[in-house]
Amino acid sequence: MSLLLLVVSALHILILILLFVATLDKSWWTLPGKESLNLWYDCTWNNDTKTWACSNVSDNGWLKAVQVLMVLSLILCCLSFILFMFQLYTMRRGGLFYATGLCQLCTSVAVFSGALIYAIHAEEIVAKHPRGGSFGYCFALAWVAFPLALVSGIVYIHLRKRE
Repeated sequence: MSLLLLVVSALHILILILLFVATLDKSWWTLPGKESLNLWYDCTWNNDTKTWACSNVSDNGWLKAVQVLMVLSLILCCLSFILFMFQLYTMRRGGLFYATGLCQLCTSVAVFSGALIYAIHAEEIVAKHPRGGSFGYCFALAWVAFPLALVSGIVYIHLRKRE
C-alpha cells in the first residue's frame, strides 16, 4: 500500500510540474530563429531596430480562455493534492478518495480544453506570423499532462484507504 501511495503521489507531483512549466514557460509556439510565443506575451525580434517587440496578448479572446483554463488546471491540481493529503491522514479505513479523483478529473478536462482551443486557433498564429513555426514544448507538455491527470483521477476514484 505504501508503494502505491508513493507512486500516486509521485505521479501527482509530476503532473503539477508539467502544468507549471506548460503554463508559465515561454514556448507554446516556436518561430524560426529561436523566437517563441507564450500564453502571456507575444515577443519577436525586430531586425531593423535590433530590439524585442513585445505585445500583450490579452486582447485575444480565445487566448484568454486558454490562459484561464491552464491556470484553473494548476489550481485544481494543487487543490486535489492538498485534498489527497488531508484525506490520507483524516479519512477512516476503507474510505475512497472520490473528492480527490473528481478534482483531478476536472484538472484533466481543463488542460484538454485549453490545449484543444490553442490547437484549433493555431491558424490565427500562422496568419499573424507568416514566417511559419510550430507548436512548442509547452504545448506538448500540456498534452502530456492531460492523460496523466486523467489516469491519476481514475486511480484516485478507485483507490481505497487501508491501514
